[in-house]
Amino acid sequence: MSLSIAMLSPEINRIGGAAASAAPAVAPPASPGPAPQADFADTLASMAADAISTIKAGETTATAGMKGQASLQQVVQAVMMAEQTLQTVVAVRDKVVSAYQEISRMQI
Repeated sequence: MSLSIAMLSPEINRIGGAAASAAPAVAPPASPGPAPQADFADTLASMAADAISTIKAGETTATAGMKGQASLQQVVQAVMMAEQTLQTVVAVRDKVVSAYQEISRMQI
């Protein structure tokens, strides 16, 4: 499965925003039932989908700019966002590969 930065960027922003606005050390009251939790695969899938949409938006805006239907500022912003998304995807991919390599070196 290939990931793109556009998919990861919104998820990373969401996680970063949640960490920045974290509540004090007081724990919230326990809820009566189990809370729905997204597993790691769901999180990666949503990040991948967001990265793909961001990169596609950058490509669409760049094409519109070449046709004269989008301003230069819009094109630059969309391309820079797509580039940032791609860099994030590559960084995550590198970490996943590194983790896999470490696991494969472990002795059983």
